[in-house]
Amino acid sequence: MKIPFLDLQQINAPFEAQFHTQLQVMLDKGWYILGEQVQQFETEFAAYCGSAHCIGVANGLDALTLIFRAYIELGQLHKGDEVLVPANTYIASILAIIEAGLVPVLVEPNATSFLVEANELERNKSAKTKAVLVVHLYGQLPDMESICTWAKTNQILLIEDAAQAHGAQLPGGKKAGNLGNVAGFSFYPGKNLGALGDAGAVTTNNPKLAEVIRQLRNYGSSQKYHNTYLGVNSRLDELQAAFLRIKLPFLDRDNAYRRAIAARYSTEITNPKIQLPIYTGQADQVFHLYVIRTAQRDQLQDYLTQQEIQTLIHYPIPPHKQNALSAWNTQSFPVTEAIHREVLSLPISPVMSHEQVDRVITVLNSY
Repeated sequence: MKIPFLDLQQINAPFEAQFHTQLQVMLDKGWYILGEQVQQFETEFAAYCGSAHCIGVANGLDALTLIFRAYIELGQLHKGDEVLVPANTYIASILAIIEAGLVPVLVEPNATSFLVEANELERNKSAKTKAVLVVHLYGQLPDMESICTWAKTNQILLIEDAAQAHGAQLPGGKKAGNLGNVAGFSFYPGKNLGALGDAGAVTTNNPKLAEVIRQLRNYGSSQKYHNTYLGVNSRLDELQAAFLRIKLPFLDRDNAYRRAIAARYSTEITNPKIQLPIYTGQADQVFHLYVIRTAQRDQLQDYLTQQEIQTLIHYPIPPHKQNALSAWNTQSFPVTEAIHREVLSLPISPVMSHEQVDRVITVLNSY
């Protein structure tokens, strides 16, 4: 039994007829950029997140970058301001900060949850700290109540990197995308809500911020040939918006199935060599990834490959050790470095069969 890490063809197969229909609708209308589908998706995704505004953009990195740029245009951030960001994240979180002319300050995560905590943010803040980018890594929300309190107390902007957390919500029902001042999403094909290409969005309750981002994504313009800002071309594609609208109503169902698989992994994997992620059983986790940890990571991955179980590493090299971030190469983040040496992502998706889950559990327990 070959078990792929993620079978995107199988995930998208139930929607193919609707995809073809929407493609034909677009061809018949002849409207390809910033049309009805984008407007309707923005309305629907904003409502889903519980936010007042959604702005569709080209990808998740642009979503974050445009957030920072918009705050600079509004005078709430200035070039050279510091932004706290987890050291344990995908490099895009940090690239967005740098691209906007701001200074990332890397913060160690909790060694068990892999997420940042308010006390570590407090320890790393300075007089130059003006914002924090909280990453909902692997689809799990950190302690947002304490982080929100800390941000408000210190008058620091709270920005969510929700690229992996579509649908994650706090016990009261408040969702990712509506937990801070503003949030950036990615709809990369492998996400819990994935397009069939690159796509992203920003959600916020701030109308001024939303309007600036809406203009920045479209050459800095709200009226054709009238440019208010030095903008970029980062528009959500009309066809991708149509595809996302088709899949959005099934997101909660798919997340529930991911949690069901995670529940089995968390209760039935009993190998003492393997550290399992925190499992709360609540909707604050949507398990974009199910990430285990072991000192024998490479050997375990080789073993699973031999057993025809595909795994991935998220992520093999921490951002501060990347050549692209050479200015940070000499800095030491021992918790982050240990995580990147030892983590391994298991297959988890809404199309995994019970037999495939059985197989993964059996093979891991026999290691």
